[in-house]
Amino acid sequence: MAFDTILIGKFYFQGQFRDLEIGIRNGLIEKIGKDLKGGIRKELEGAIFPSGTDTHVHFRDPGETHKEDFSTGTISAAYGGTTTIFDMPNNITPISDYAAFDDKLHTVRNRAYVDFGLYSLFNGKNSQLIDKRSSSIKIYLGGSTNSIPVGDIQDKELRGLSELGKPVVFHGEDAVCLARHKNDEVHSLSDHEHSRPEICEAESARAILKLGIGRSLMGHISTPNSLDILQGKVKGEVTPHHLLLNTDSESGSWGKVNPPLRNKNTQENNLQAYLDGKFDLLSSDHAPHTEHDKEEFPQAPSGIIGVETRIPLLLALVQKKVLSFEVFYNTAIRNPAEFMGIRKGKLEVGYFADFFSFRLSNVKRLNQERLHSKTPVSPFNEFPVVFPDDVTLRGELLIESGELVEDRIGRHVEELK
Repeated sequence: MAFDTILIGKFYFQGQFRDLEIGIRNGLIEKIGKDLKGGIRKELEGAIFPSGTDTHVHFRDPGETHKEDFSTGTISAAYGGTTTIFDMPNNITPISDYAAFDDKLHTVRNRAYVDFGLYSLFNGKNSQLIDKRSSSIKIYLGGSTNSIPVGDIQDKELRGLSELGKPVVFHGEDAVCLARHKNDEVHSLSDHEHSRPEICEAESARAILKLGIGRSLMGHISTPNSLDILQGKVKGEVTPHHLLLNTDSESGSWGKVNPPLRNKNTQENNLQAYLDGKFDLLSSDHAPHTEHDKEEFPQAPSGIIGVETRIPLLLALVQKKVLSFEVFYNTAIRNPAEFMGIRKGKLEVGYFADFFSFRLSNVKRLNQERLHSKTPVSPFNEFPVVFPDDVTLRGELLIESGELVEDRIGRHVEELK
């Protein structure tokens, strides 16, 4: 059997790292074993995971490319060990019908360094207008950047969403509750938290559970109380910032995000729930803004960059023996790909050959000036991180020894099925 490439190294396989050789043809894993013959051999140093999937990014393309575009966003993903991203639909022109989706796909298609999927936005009455090439549907139950909050959803619209057969992701803050707690005098992270309190997330979680949509997920959960409400019937997503940052952070407006950072006690409880394996997915909610946008706290839009630091931050917790390899792998790699229905995130025959190699001994302090986002200001600056050394996308080396070596080879995931 002739392979295009044979990757050699210590791969995470069936819950442990093993010395293996992976035969790859046409971007897919064809054989897993040892002493394989008939292909260009490439040895990867260190330990090797399947590459990450980030199901929650906002690359601002089209419409606000001065903040980020698909090139800078997907380069950032690649450097962070993520080879598949799913981009949210709250562009300035909402991605809520066929025309808007087609325009966005046409705009970003040739800019991507990693594979990508695109969300469509449900505005409460457009289930029949959503493009079937959408990877997932986003529903905002409460307001956020460029969003359209949805209240009660009519039965015919619920049926329409069900017929699409796509996973549904909720922004979990209740609009009525947010209006009840609205405060025009928000000057700090604590003020922001009080203006969007935990009760609004709890009310949203109850509403999501009541809707009973099959393959659904509550995004960026900021308190483990939401998991208790969801009862495991709706998947729970968490972000690094809701695990590692709190209102005592000195990040100012760069830490302003929706849902907000919580007090230290809630944040520590959220982190413990994650370490205990209670969350299903770890996503970045990468949401870039310019320095001008973030100048004054009251007017600053919410959003934190994170697609490049999501995996490195968590690998540093693994290195400290705080986080298990299993929980990290399940939440950052396997479960996101599985939720989105793509053949990634597993070392298995028939899956795409996306991998990243790393060395836990290579822990460093994050230097935000070396990040690849258009405005690389991170509230995680100086946090310990472990960045990948090599990254492959469908068998092709994308990052080699920490350097980008391939051009824009990313493809729309609907073309890969």
